[in-house]
Amino acid sequence: MSLTVALDVRAELGECPLWSVEEQALYFVDIKGRALHRFVLATGAHRTFAMPEEIGCIGLRKGGGFIAGFRSGLWLLDADGNCTQKLADNPEDQRTSRFNDGRTDPVGRFLAGTIDEPKDGGKAHLYRYDSRGLETLAAGLLTSNGVAFSPDGRALYHSDTPTFTVWRYAYDPATGQATDKTLFVRLQPTKTDRGRPDGAAVDAEGCYWTALFDGGRIQRYSPEGRLLAEYPVPARCPTMVCFGGPDLKTLYVTSARTGCSEDELRIYPHSGSLFAMPVEVPGLPEYKFDFSA
Repeated sequence: MSLTVALDVRAELGECPLWSVEEQALYFVDIKGRALHRFVLATGAHRTFAMPEEIGCIGLRKGGGFIAGFRSGLWLLDADGNCTQKLADNPEDQRTSRFNDGRTDPVGRFLAGTIDEPKDGGKAHLYRYDSRGLETLAAGLLTSNGVAFSPDGRALYHSDTPTFTVWRYAYDPATGQATDKTLFVRLQPTKTDRGRPDGAAVDAEGCYWTALFDGGRIQRYSPEGRLLAEYPVPARCPTMVCFGGPDLKTLYVTSARTGCSEDELRIYPHSGSLFAMPVEVPGLPEYKFDFSA
């Protein structure tokens, strides 16, 4: 199995790929390019929706449209990408903080984390949003990333990218509480390998897939945290993975061009593109945000 270009979009900072089972379409964002993309593999149709500010993450919404994390806060979007309602402000200093990675939980709550752009004070957080408002699940972070759930919804995975660390929590779908934080994976950087855990997804066997930003590859870990496999990506900075296709047996990977040197872009000319490869174990369908959760 190897990754090939599925869509040569060359985003500045592609992120948050999300498969819609109903539409058989893939959505993803370009954070720096301030865009939401929709791609239909069967027809090759590609549509871009301009966003009013940097958009870090999206979740499918029950009844249609999306929930999205921006620099300013969490918003509802309609099916055409228009902002229709602000749900919550970003409670941090928006000059140096924006929403980054996010995912909907089994009940319909939205978990979204922020990035501390100066990365000098651990000011980022992981939040949970539901009908009660915005609540903190984790603090003291540099870049909140890698939110994913086990197949039964009772384990929450979450990474802090600059610390090369993925954590695992016991998660209670009934209450949305995350407890019993334990170390899941800690990567060991070297002078020549600065790959660090970015966006992630879990497959039907409960294995955790993560994109290694600045590492040029993706990895698959067992539920116990054992490295099972890794696959090179034709980009230095893969950003996030998701499962799609009619049987959820296609792995999609977004990537970035931002921060790549001219030499690196000559070596990896498709940086920023959307990549894909077939996999044997299917993924899990995405949960949908429920405003009443």
